[in-house]
Amino acid sequence: MELISPTVIIILGFLALLLFFQRKNLRGPPCIRGWIPWIGAGFEFGKAPLEFIEKARIKYGPIFTVFVMGTRMTFVTEEEGINVFLKSKEVNFELAVQKPVYRTASIPKDTFFTLHEKLYVTIKGKIGTVNLYQLTGQLTEELHEQLEKLGTHGTMELNNFVRHLLYPVSVNILFQKGLFPTNERKIREFHQHFQAYDEGFEYGSQMPECLLSHWSKSKKWLLALFEKNIPGIKTYRSAKDNSVTLMQTLLDIIEMERNEEKSPNYGLLILWASLSNAVPVAFWTLGFVLSHPSVHKTIVEGISSVFGTAGKDKIKVSEDDLKKLPLIRWCILETLRLRAPGIITRKVMKPVQILNYTVPSGDLLMLSPFWLHRNPKYFPEPEVFKPERWKKANLEKNAFLDGFMAFGSGKYQCPGRWFALLQIQICIILILYKYDCSLLDPLPKQSSLHLLGVQQPEGQCHIEFKQRK
Repeated sequence: MELISPTVIIILGFLALLLFFQRKNLRGPPCIRGWIPWIGAGFEFGKAPLEFIEKARIKYGPIFTVFVMGTRMTFVTEEEGINVFLKSKEVNFELAVQKPVYRTASIPKDTFFTLHEKLYVTIKGKIGTVNLYQLTGQLTEELHEQLEKLGTHGTMELNNFVRHLLYPVSVNILFQKGLFPTNERKIREFHQHFQAYDEGFEYGSQMPECLLSHWSKSKKWLLALFEKNIPGIKTYRSAKDNSVTLMQTLLDIIEMERNEEKSPNYGLLILWASLSNAVPVAFWTLGFVLSHPSVHKTIVEGISSVFGTAGKDKIKVSEDDLKKLPLIRWCILETLRLRAPGIITRKVMKPVQILNYTVPSGDLLMLSPFWLHRNPKYFPEPEVFKPERWKKANLEKNAFLDGFMAFGSGKYQCPGRWFALLQIQICIILILYKYDCSLLDPLPKQSSLHLLGVQQPEGQCHIEFKQRK
């Protein structure tokens, strides 16, 4: 029997070693699979997803995969993974959101891909930093109109208080003046259906519509509202300056691409995008300000120094006025830090290497702004509401603090972020100028049930407001 030569043994040994390292390098992150086929860890994950993410990070390390409802979600929590999420050409935003967009707004994949880039650039230009302050007068006027309807005093649940201000203001400015109903019954109907759609949006983005009858009913009601009003939105012109609204500009692009039949669907998507985060951010900001007496006092003193002490005048708010009241903007950004979205996502198109792991194509790569904002490396005393930390940000150049990702990051950051910030700033100025406000309940905790968008409150919180004398 012929012995194997030493050379062959060395070659075979080398190949075995090479295969070992290749297999090691192709090792995927730790995977939490659960024990039920297809559902995976869905039940445990769904009970409190934010808490689940943090417990998994502590147990499995900075990168781990969760298998839920047939989908692999790989979470990254440290710098190397975050850099891949933000900078890799092998991960894609549009592929990650195409299915949720179809389920929640019934916009087909081909239509979404054809129009997304053009619509994104248009929104970014129309309500971005260049044109933003042209809207201050309109925002101020609309908010005065809604504040008048609240009367001179009252008590109200804080979320409803904010909704009664921002729902009509956003609809009338972004779509068409007068589109928001003025009849009390129709206002209640709009509130009922939008809240049902918004509260069920996360489930609607993941589950077949046939399993969500209540949510589906509200979705269809909102689509019918836009279908009825799209012709009027197209032809509307402002009586003051003949300007066009954001939705009118978008309709021109949609029609140019011969997708007129999807105009109501885009109306619904823009409506949700404009209200779903702005309302809870305004809720939490007012709640935090009123819960911190020194912050509240400083803001009211600042408003009085700029606009006077009386609360009856219909003041006008300019860009210069906003610059004199930086604490309000700091409070909004600090609120966004503390109540940031649970996740933002990309789809892995080709395998990517993170630390010693390979994340396979097809995975959804997940980043949690909520937990990133609680990293003491970026934000010392992360659980404390400290608006003064934003002094260090270069907000005049529209630069946030390092590690801040409430609006996402990279190519497809939220295109309406500057409009939302402006709207909430002016809203808070006018409320605290006109009214003495106080909370009647402790500020509730954030709900742990949702991952999409700004965190919602777990319970109710009432506000008392009295017109200043």
